[in-house]
Amino acid sequence: MSKVKRVFVAGHNGMVGSAIIRALKKRQGIEIVTRSSKELNLFDQAAVDQFFSQEKVDQVYLAAAKVGGIVANNTYPADFIYENLMIECNVIHAAHQNGVNDLLFLGSSCIYPKMASQPMSESALLTGTLEPTNEPYAIAKIAGIKLCESYNRQYGHNYRSVMPTNLYGPNDNFHPENSHVIPALLRRFHEAKLNGDSKVVAWGSGKPMREFLYVDDMAAASIYVMDLSQDQYEANAEPMSSHINVGSGVDCTIRELVETVAKVVEFKGAIEFDSSKPDGAPRKLMNVERLNSLGWNYSVSLAQGLRLAYQWFLEHQNDFRG
Repeated sequence: MSKVKRVFVAGHNGMVGSAIIRALKKRQGIEIVTRSSKELNLFDQAAVDQFFSQEKVDQVYLAAAKVGGIVANNTYPADFIYENLMIECNVIHAAHQNGVNDLLFLGSSCIYPKMASQPMSESALLTGTLEPTNEPYAIAKIAGIKLCESYNRQYGHNYRSVMPTNLYGPNDNFHPENSHVIPALLRRFHEAKLNGDSKVVAWGSGKPMREFLYVDDMAAASIYVMDLSQDQYEANAEPMSSHINVGSGVDCTIRELVETVAKVVEFKGAIEFDSSKPDGAPRKLMNVERLNSLGWNYSVSLAQGLRLAYQWFLEHQNDFRG
């Protein structure tokens, strides 16, 4: 009989971590190990080391992180850099200390320079200045990539990193003030429909282009990358850029996104764009040629994913009152 593989998913209650759990549950020979933040404080090095020593896990998906939007990043920069650095350092080092050879670290597309050419390729890392509003968070994520690379170089481990584009789906944050664009739009159009509003006003001109990926596709890609052989993973990797971008490789205008959300929610009123509000970067698209060349491609279209995300919101909207 083949040995059951014990897999620790750090951050299992988050959007990405919970999607990885859903995907792993469909596989045979996997025993999933989780701990809530109350059960295991990932900022506590001794506690993390004791956990790894006791649990004897075989693989780690490091999806735990402190995340937030522009306002949160601007308001709590020390929290964002400290907490993310501590999580990464403690989990990656404890995995090494306790003989775990396979680990996948989940980063963020904000690791790339503010003015990176589009679409953003893995080789753009550390080639320019970061976006100032989330620089502390981005630096922590870059440190996570370099931690994985360094432990691989020094100890021969198989610690890998994936950088997702904008994600959405079940267990997203639908808070009225702190959520990202897709959950914010889904909630706004839903409430406008319930209130019988004649119109919804969207920020900006609607011209900027953004890429989105349904979170279950992200989970599938994460497991796919974890399962690659070392030769496959290192194929097409450029020097000093061992991480892999994960996205659809397809973007749309914010106007197209807003109009699609309105259709999904079945909002019948008018849509207006307030061009006096900021647009942000004109385009943010990931170059996913490396991942595609390794045999993985996304499967959930934006329209399909929005329907799934909206259905999840309807089933859980009582959790987002306020």
